[in-house]
Amino acid sequence: MKCPYCGSDNTRVIDSRPADDNTAIRRRRHCDNCGKRFTTFEKVETIPLMIIKKDNNREPYDRSKIEAGVLRACHKRPISAAQIKKLVDDVETEIYSREDKEIPSSVIGELVMDKLKDLEAVAYVRFASVYREFKDVNTFVNELKKMLDSDGKSKSGGKEKQ
Repeated sequence: MKCPYCGSDNTRVIDSRPADDNTAIRRRRHCDNCGKRFTTFEKVETIPLMIIKKDNNREPYDRSKIEAGVLRACHKRPISAAQIKKLVDDVETEIYSREDKEIPSSVIGELVMDKLKDLEAVAYVRFASVYREFKDVNTFVNELKKMLDSDGKSKSGGKEKQ
């Protein structure tokens, strides 16, 4: 590993520990040439994942697009940044565990909706209204009825208890 300060190849690891819930390794390094210390992270290289869009175009997987959609759905809702990060992490884990090189965007949308349904009802409806492209109020009301019927036993309104 090259030193980011002097460019020397003469560096050594002085400490290693797990990072990001054991999905990466954090290494503390020391440069024998200039004496400075720096940190590196090591992650498993994953298969490049392609997303098949509704129009059958393909584009590389981009985590930030899922994050942006979830953030929009959760805007001004009582949902922490940590909960959003966990939701996106869970969706990403499910996507990569499929071991497919190409995944339809509809699969990702359904995964996000399943996770949002368990997290917060209003955020779920917001995401569903954009994802399912509700054309009129009746479609919107029907989706709400389905959600209320499946969640009718719970009085928490879909909120996660902590």
